[in-house]
Amino acid sequence: MPPTFTTLPVKIGVLADTHDRLPHSVLTQLHDCDQIWHLGDVCLPSTLSPLYALGKPLSIVHGNCDSEEFWPVTLTHHMAGKTFHLIHIPPAQAPLGTDILLHGHTHVPCDHTVSGCRYLNPGCISRPNRGAPASFATLTVHPNTEILWQLHKFQA
Repeated sequence: MPPTFTTLPVKIGVLADTHDRLPHSVLTQLHDCDQIWHLGDVCLPSTLSPLYALGKPLSIVHGNCDSEEFWPVTLTHHMAGKTFHLIHIPPAQAPLGTDILLHGHTHVPCDHTVSGCRYLNPGCISRPNRGAPASFATLTVHPNTEILWQLHKFQA
């Protein structure tokens, strides 16, 4: 059963495409998050050790460069009446009932809507693409169901 959060607001650190690299500056900024969601392409599982050390709940989906078989391909979280679907490679259409689809893979941040579903990508920690900066994001869900998405850029 997917986690349901009853205490709001909830601040979630969202990462994707770390590809064996997790800069200390990112870890510092994730310290005040309530949880962390990684949208795939971790590569070496040991890359996650500093995230586990933060002691926050960590959700991970399997990316196309990951070898860990036990990470799920998708995860769904529910909070504040919204359904959040986590996946690495974005589908053309979100699964039925999804309000917000979070994905990685492109190495480019995005925030756009497709057929009523909001698609969010935090960009890439290690190898940004198409002129995008190295980045991750925070997602804050407020009691009034307001969803705040903030991109955090840094020097790779």
